[in-house]
Amino acid sequence: MPIVLIASETKSAINSIESSLESDYIVEKVSDRSAALKIVAKRHPEFIFLDIDLLWENSEGLNYKEVLQHIWAISPASDVIVMSPKDRIRDAVKALRAGASEYITYPIINEEVMHVIDNIREYSCMQTELDYLRDKFWASDSLEIIQTEHSSMKEIFEKIRLVAPTRTTVLVTGETGTGKGILAKLIHHHSNRKNDQFIQVHCGSIPDTLLESELFGHEKGAFTGAINRKLGKFEIANGGTIFLDEVGTLTPSAQIKLLQVLQEGIFQRVGGEETIEVDVRVISATNLEMKEACESGKFRKDLYYRLNVFSIEVPPLRERINDIPHFIDLFLKKLERTGQKNIHGVHPDVVRAFKYYPWPGNIRELENIMERAYILGKAPMLEQKDFPEEIVKSDIGAVDLDSDSLISLAEVRRKAVDIAENQYLRDLLARCNGKIQESAIAAGITTRQLNKLMVKHNINKKEFKVK
Repeated sequence: MPIVLIASETKSAINSIESSLESDYIVEKVSDRSAALKIVAKRHPEFIFLDIDLLWENSEGLNYKEVLQHIWAISPASDVIVMSPKDRIRDAVKALRAGASEYITYPIINEEVMHVIDNIREYSCMQTELDYLRDKFWASDSLEIIQTEHSSMKEIFEKIRLVAPTRTTVLVTGETGTGKGILAKLIHHHSNRKNDQFIQVHCGSIPDTLLESELFGHEKGAFTGAINRKLGKFEIANGGTIFLDEVGTLTPSAQIKLLQVLQEGIFQRVGGEETIEVDVRVISATNLEMKEACESGKFRKDLYYRLNVFSIEVPPLRERINDIPHFIDLFLKKLERTGQKNIHGVHPDVVRAFKYYPWPGNIRELENIMERAYILGKAPMLEQKDFPEEIVKSDIGAVDLDSDSLISLAEVRRKAVDIAENQYLRDLLARCNGKIQESAIAAGITTRQLNKLMVKHNINKKEFKVK
């Protein structure tokens, strides 16, 4: 029989939930988190109804996600349903974003209990099917790469899933450092050519005089210094994929030869007459405005149309700030594999500052900054002093707008107030060395109100105590 755990100090809530459950459930009831964790470890309940106060109780500065992870570490399959007063719905939503399955508000309505359970089960079944289909397509080593909170990136990964098995040429556009090369590899690794060569050529880094030779090879004596025949990248990539990065920098003569390859699958080496046939899929990338280059005559329109059969535009990092925590985790794991310094996170204030920095170098810049901080870091968590001042001192007074949606002026004002309130409380606690009573008096509020505000903003007084 499935087990349900109810953890709350409110007896009426426990009684309401218990009376709502069908007779084929085993119900465990506790009034504190310590007892709840013991039940979780012993019985592994399918559903855990957990009061929001118990979720935060004695959390020692941890955020909701870290508190919930304590539960999942001992019972990974348990679904947590947060119970919250109506005036603390925002805290419940935070817990939901941290991974809780659902939330319900006091007073508990009997019909809502089974409705929530049914919804979780239905979603779980649907998610299992989706995960199976997704994992069946995506290679296991790509699952971390495709994690995103940004709607445009989700659309991009869906495009990649659709285009990867085809022979179609793909043009990836976007600013420098947005990960265009990573996406090109993702397409290749999920194509029918994944067991053949993936050749990457940075067209902009090769001198114009050598570009044709690099791409198409040359015959002995074709030019001064050509002492031997050389195979070009297209020959080497035969049967596989070639990725032409910064394709907009190709010389006019190289453009003509590339067009011939795309149209007929043939070319000649520099200085040669032999026609060579190749079967190569072409993926190209650029940070230039290709239409403007075509209009100005710098790039052939017919070649552009051949390259741009299927286009993917990658958004800059400043437009997908919700993905920054994911990239931080990804880069830390990568660094830990070689450095092994037992650094497991970045201070929340740093992450907050990251969201207001414009990231002109995009993901590549973030990775480089993380590597530098990892080298400097001496604590288990990277701190402000480990990062460049111009980044961690980014304007935290700005309102964090969701790039995926339009929000009302009232919502902008609410966010601005939250940011100001958060910063005020942190400055106040820092001046008072984390002393709650002294801070409350200075703020003109009660200690109870101050504690509620600290819970709301995920602030722990231990951060501000003088050691």
